[in-house]
Amino acid sequence: MEVQTKAAKTIGGYIQLQLPKGNIFHPGLVALNTGRNAFEYILRVRKYNLIYLPYYTCEVLLEPLHKLNIAYKFYHIDENLDPVIDFDLEAHSCLLYTNYYGLKTETVKRLTKTISNLIIDNAQAFFCKPIANADTFYSCRKFFGVPDGAYLNIGTPINENLNQDQSINRFSHLIKSIDINIEEAYNDYIENNKVLCNNDIKNMSTLTTAMLSGIDYEACAAIRRENFAFLAEQLGDKNRLHLNLVPGDVPMVYPFLSNDAAIKQTLIKQKIFVATYWPNVYEWASPDSFEYALAQKLIALPIDHRYGLDDMRIMVNALKPLI
Repeated sequence: MEVQTKAAKTIGGYIQLQLPKGNIFHPGLVALNTGRNAFEYILRVRKYNLIYLPYYTCEVLLEPLHKLNIAYKFYHIDENLDPVIDFDLEAHSCLLYTNYYGLKTETVKRLTKTISNLIIDNAQAFFCKPIANADTFYSCRKFFGVPDGAYLNIGTPINENLNQDQSINRFSHLIKSIDINIEEAYNDYIENNKVLCNNDIKNMSTLTTAMLSGIDYEACAAIRRENFAFLAEQLGDKNRLHLNLVPGDVPMVYPFLSNDAAIKQTLIKQKIFVATYWPNVYEWASPDSFEYALAQKLIALPIDHRYGLDDMRIMVNALKPLI
């Protein structure tokens, strides 16, 4: 009897890195390499010739627009972070709306009912379920320790065969943050972010897929909601931004809008690292605009799965004397 010798995989050799195996959170979506490439995917399929972007958004969204030579205009948001649509959408134009901090899902639902040419930027709302027939993209790095990765909800596939990405050359900051510390890994993080610029649209890497398959999403979501609720209780009366956590929402951060632009640097000196969303807004928006105030004075307090209520108390105790 002839023995089958052909193997589908290598047998033997050294023991490789072992990661937990489970399910990904968005199994029905297109898995790509970056959020900006997911945005480009939509643009290639829909063939819009004009995109309306909020002043308050990340500058990386311009990358695919420049690549495809697509015109864009900016629009304002109000103090509830809802779009101020005081213009008419042309036939081949589109409105992009950002689900800010994962707390604007109700606005997203409303917009999908009233605007046909709409793109939802869920980079800050990983846990928000996609809405049927609403082009939507997600970024995995905003919520989890992965080198890259994005998901895309779109009904029409791109008419191209995509290569698979490889993440090995932009993974160092994640390993170093465990083996040394997150501060020592920061320069690697900056350099690895640069590597993500101007890449072709590719399928998500095997490494990132494996990492995303080992996450306890239910636990991560519960921790975020609990931490957010605690900070809202402790700081809500001093917060100029009034955003409610509705059932089903899983926030990215607790956004505290202060009156003092210097508070962020004071917290950073205390090793409470708060990101600025987004520095490019200083160039796009006028100094007297609400968007400028958000970029300058919004304190994005981390609430992710790494932290518990004791960490939230540390941040509250550091922030309260400053406000």
